[in-house]
Amino acid sequence: MDSKDALVVFEGTKIRRTWHEDQWYFSVVDVVRILTDSTDPKDYWYRLKKREAESSGIELSTFCRQLKLPSADGKKYETDCANTESMFRIIQSIPSPKAEPFKRWLAKVGYERVQEIEDPELAQKRMKEIYKLKGYSDDWIEKRARGIAIRDELTDEWGKRGIKTNSEYSILTAEISKATFGLTPGEYKKVKGLKQQNLRDHMNDLELIFTMLGEASTTKIARNKDAIGFDENKDAAKEGGTVAGIAREELEKRSGEKVVSKENYINEPQSRKKLENKKEK
Repeated sequence: MDSKDALVVFEGTKIRRTWHEDQWYFSVVDVVRILTDSTDPKDYWYRLKKREAESSGIELSTFCRQLKLPSADGKKYETDCANTESMFRIIQSIPSPKAEPFKRWLAKVGYERVQEIEDPELAQKRMKEIYKLKGYSDDWIEKRARGIAIRDELTDEWGKRGIKTNSEYSILTAEISKATFGLTPGEYKKVKGLKQQNLRDHMNDLELIFTMLGEASTTKIARNKDAIGFDENKDAAKEGGTVAGIAREELEKRSGEKVVSKENYINEPQSRKKLENKKEK
C-alpha cells in the first residue's frame, strides 16, 4: 500500500498489478493461474495465444503491455499485463466456470480505483476496512494510516528535490531506517522472520511511531536545508533518522526494553491475539 504497485486478491489468490497510464494493468499469467488452476500458467498462456491465433486469427498478445512486475525472487521482470478492457477479451478465450465471477470482480476493482482518484478519502476508507478485516486494532490502523501519509509527504518532497530512481528512494529509506533502528529494512525483515511481506504491516505501535518520526524529521530537515540531489538528501535522511534514533535509545534506556521486536502479524489472528494478550499482562 506504500506504492502504486500492489497485490489484489480474488478468492484467496493474489494477482499482481501496476498503475500505468492512469489505469490498472493486471498480470495475465496470474489471471490464467486463477481461472485454469494450471500448474504451469506460463505454458498455458503460450498455448492459448497460439491456439487463438490459429483458430480466429486474433493475436492475444496485442491486448497486452510488457510492464515490470515483482517476481518470487524479489526482482522485477517484464511481464504480459492487460488493463480491465483487454483482460475481458482475454478471459473470453479461457473456458472456465470462474470467468463470470472474475469479470464482475475485475470490473469492480477497476471502477474503485477511478472512484478513489475522484475522492481520495475513499482510498483511505477502503484501506482501513482491509486492515480491519485482517484483525488489526483501530488504534494500530490509525497509526498505519498516519504513517502512510507521512511517507507520501516525504517521497513527494524527494521527487521535488531531484530523487528520481527507485534505487535512490530505497537507499534513502534504508539510511533513515539504519539511523532510527540500527537496521536497514532488509535486516529488519530478517529479525521479524519476514520474506515478501510489507515490513510496516508487521510493526507494533512503537515501531510505527519511530518510523514516522524518522521520516517526518527527514522531510523537515530536507526542506529547511533546501537539500537538492541525491547526496544532500542522503545527508538529510541520516540526520532525520538520527533524530528518531536518539529518541528510541532514550526510551530504551528509561524503559529497559528494546523497541525493535521480533513479533509480527504473519499468522494473523493467532499472532495478533498473542500480541494483545501480552500487552494486557
